[in-house]
Amino acid sequence: MTKGYRERLEEGRRAMAHLVHVWHERNGWSHKVLPALAEALDLGRVHNSQISNLRNGKLAAPGPEVFLALGQANAVLLEGLDPIREHLQEVHPELLQVLADGHAPLVNGTGQPLGAGALFEIFVGLAPLPPGFDWRIDAEEASALSAALADQLCAARSWRFCRDQVMAAYPVSKSQRRERFAAVMAGMRDYSSDELDGELLDLYATYQELGGSGRHGAEGFLAQLRSRAKQLEPESQAAVSKD
Repeated sequence: MTKGYRERLEEGRRAMAHLVHVWHERNGWSHKVLPALAEALDLGRVHNSQISNLRNGKLAAPGPEVFLALGQANAVLLEGLDPIREHLQEVHPELLQVLADGHAPLVNGTGQPLGAGALFEIFVGLAPLPPGFDWRIDAEEASALSAALADQLCAARSWRFCRDQVMAAYPVSKSQRRERFAAVMAGMRDYSSDELDGELLDLYATYQELGGSGRHGAEGFLAQLRSRAKQLEPESQAAVSKD
């Protein structure tokens, strides 16, 4: 049966929430970064609260300026920081520092930036999420995937024997994300499903830096983790039984 428009709109709103959340997660942004960039470069008007509500799936009817500002900011980010560095250094040096730590744009399957129209189509359920932004990681599997990740990147060794090598391979410079990654690898916490969505490309890059195959891409790496998680499950249950 064909989906009704209300169902498509609801799915689109959830997809946009996921897209904005993962975009921020990958770059280590707060909800204030995009509005600050739009204002500093006169790209359009978008408020901090609108970004926050988009991330939470609570912004039911954003105006066209929201999509215009996000689309134009995304195009600017694709060009890199060099064209805007001098201007931001003058008007908003704190923002420049934040962007220096992460400014990856949203791109489609051909590497082109998502513009206002493409973002609107996602929001109303007329277009799917771009590749790399819909790993479909469930909350229920996040803990098992976190354990599989630590086992995979450390080659089944304990964290104390692989820490330096793995941390050197992890490409992220932001201290908060590095601390979180180290805690997951040490078994002190797990990634959430949203965090894994945001981290997966960098975790895959870590895997490659450590000598892993890149033949099947990030999707293949996720499939490996899922397979390893299933293998580790009996071991975890056995450990619990002994306790």
